[in-house]
Amino acid sequence: MIYVELTFFLVLILIAALIFTNALEHLGARIGISEGVTGSVFAAVGTAMPETMIPILALFFSSGGDAETGRQAIGVGAILGAPLLLSTLAMFLMAVAVFPARKPTGAFQPETSGLRRDLNFFLIAFGFATAALFMPHSMRWLDYVICAFLVALYPVYIWRTVRASSALVEGGHGTEADNPLLLSRLALPTNMSVVLMQIAIGLAVLIVGAEGFIHSIESLSDRLGISALILSLLIAPLASEMPEKVNSIIWVRRQRDTLAFGNVTGAMVFQGSLLPALGILATSWQPTPAILGSVIATLIAAVWLRLMLMRGYLRVWQMGLNGALYAGYIVTALTLSSWSGSMG
Repeated sequence: MIYVELTFFLVLILIAALIFTNALEHLGARIGISEGVTGSVFAAVGTAMPETMIPILALFFSSGGDAETGRQAIGVGAILGAPLLLSTLAMFLMAVAVFPARKPTGAFQPETSGLRRDLNFFLIAFGFATAALFMPHSMRWLDYVICAFLVALYPVYIWRTVRASSALVEGGHGTEADNPLLLSRLALPTNMSVVLMQIAIGLAVLIVGAEGFIHSIESLSDRLGISALILSLLIAPLASEMPEKVNSIIWVRRQRDTLAFGNVTGAMVFQGSLLPALGILATSWQPTPAILGSVIATLIAAVWLRLMLMRGYLRVWQMGLNGALYAGYIVTALTLSSWSGSMG
């Protein structure tokens, strides 16, 4: 029964992603913004809602004692697990999606200035969040300084992204809607109200599908006996990040690389700045082997992408390292979990 539920919610997420991406393309085209803004801001923040709710619920609705400790582990794991999956598995799946058509040496062609900006902001934000893991308790005031910096950084990122939009539109990187609005097939007019209605429908179905998928994954993990921290670092983000992964796969298969990459890297900036600030304030935010492993894998993946961009292009084969980092982390985390369980 659990596998039937997983399949149902996965299909629901796919349908919702099709509805959502179709509406976003029409929204971006109607208001004349670049694909970078559509992908990095609108799509990224919209589809980040399911995974954003996990640490909020875990950290602020605990009941004390062991339950609070477990929920803190889930909250921290969800915060750090999201950038891990986006920078590793999501990138690898985009490469897999286009492998038959573009081959290993085929190039992705996103708008590079926006992608560089996303990765630069992410590395700055996530670097500070990582540094906060090692701050001694006696310097708690420095945690608050880092939190303030992280919260202030995201509006600056939005401003920089929007400011670059008009020049990119003039340069041929405006958002285009290749297919008719889905709701227009129901004899509804293709106007802004209907576009916004379809966005709301797509988001609502995405959230329902992601939450159902998360619940099913949690039930499966309980049956397999996986710890709360490993669950939150691996299992919960795997489900909650499904909208971003599906959206980007849809776009990259249609050769809309700017939208595809922006959807992932824009979510990385959101989840590498605002959510770590929440974790630093609401938890002890201390390094453990599992947490350190996830942070290291995330930073290596993001730095690798940034270095490849310095060469002016991204090849399909280069995303193999991102996939290897994720696979390596899974093996390491599960080994650590098994070892800790045997020691206990």
